[in-house]
Amino acid sequence: MTDATETVAAPAGAVTDLAQTERQVEALLFAAAEPLSAADLAARLPAGADIGRALATLRQRYEGRGVELVCVADRWRFTTAADLAFLMTEEREESRRLSKAAMETLAIIAYHQPMTRAEIEQVRGVGLSKGTLDLLLEIGWVRMRGRRRSPGRPVTYGTTDAFLAHFGLASLHDLPGAADMRAAGLLDMNIPADFSVPDPSKAVGDEDPVGDDEADAPEFHQDFLE
Repeated sequence: MTDATETVAAPAGAVTDLAQTERQVEALLFAAAEPLSAADLAARLPAGADIGRALATLRQRYEGRGVELVCVADRWRFTTAADLAFLMTEEREESRRLSKAAMETLAIIAYHQPMTRAEIEQVRGVGLSKGTLDLLLEIGWVRMRGRRRSPGRPVTYGTTDAFLAHFGLASLHDLPGAADMRAAGLLDMNIPADFSVPDPSKAVGDEDPVGDDEADAPEFHQDFLE
């Protein structure tokens, strides 16, 4: 007696139905605005469609390709292969416009440096929010210079080389003077005759340099003292 192994082939109609289900599932997932669950797919496909098998086949078919079929929280979606994510990254420089308070603070520091927070507020005539200085420090146009040799040891602020580079200045000596500001219409024509614009390049601060470990330290205690 000879043993014989029989191979039972799937009915042609079943193969066709599965291929059609795969196409339908593929189309739905590509067009969906958000991941779809098996129940979401079943609600749109003909009754009896083998969605589980279709998903498994599609997942295997797309494995290793630029777009892959993944399941997250029981929901399916097509996504870019993880190793190709760098192709989708685009870096943009976003310009931010400084607020009036930030521009005023920057100008005061530039011309009167070194200055403490209290001194800035005295010149402006209004309180200075912490966020204003934080923004100027983050941009890199202002830095912590040192600590004033006075009670409370308040932090002093000054401008940076990045500030000079951005505004096209070779040094602080090149900041616009009274005549330049008057010509540009930035000064009232009725200002006192003895009015003068400070020259920060000649300023000598009564301060001790701030340490590297203090540059990034929170300023809460200093704000309280000031």
